Amino acid sequence: MSADSSISTWHPVAPSAELRAGANIVAGFAEGRELALWRSADGTAQAWENRCPHRSVRFTLGQVVENRLVCAYHGWQYAAGSGQCARIPAHPDMPPPRNVCAKVFSAVEAAGMVWVNLAEAVPAAPPPDDAVPMGWSFCQTLTVRADATGVRDALAARGFMADASSHALRGALDRIDTVALVLDARSGLAFIHLWTNATAGSEAMKSLHVAARILRSNIEARQPTV
Repeated sequence: MSADSSISTWHPVAPSAELRAGANIVAGFAEGRELALWRSADGTAQAWENRCPHRSVRFTLGQVVENRLVCAYHGWQYAAGSGQCARIPAHPDMPPPRNVCAKVFSAVEAAGMVWVNLAEAVPAAPPPDDAVPMGWSFCQTLTVRADATGVRDALAARGFMADASSHALRGALDRIDTVALVLDARSGLAFIHLWTNATAGSEAMKSLHVAARILRSNIEARQPTV
């Protein structure tokens, strides 16, 4: 993907419900970037590069303390929003260096998902909230060993129609209405977030889970061998 196209690209990285305010850190991917997703105490979703700028330890090994992300290695703390180093426990009386800052990406929530944009500049338009119809339920996230373009092509071949303005593909699996949000995780790996109008725990939802696994197997079976 070119630099120009990435400026306007929002990636559906994870369902919003996976992030709990002031609690867990979720690993994510987009275009080969490894991300740390978390929610500050005020409920704002955060998407950071999954590396502490001090010793490059993954933030997902650390913890959330109120509005700060704490590295597991030396306990350095970084402020929500800016990523600026806010405290070094080994030197509590020393002002944190201003040049130590975590890499922070734009993150918004829409259609029940956390969307991340990797562009340096703040994107002008967020993803639309109608990418998933109101009242629909999250089904599951499929991890597929295939490029995102191949996944979208496979869904199109099964009758899924793409909506360029919302990043969504809408169709049916096992005759069950479904929306697929495809994430370009990295080369040869894509995630498919599936949403449906079926009720959680219903027979239709169970059938959709089976159909989704079959879909993944069919897509992967068509990938060229190396």
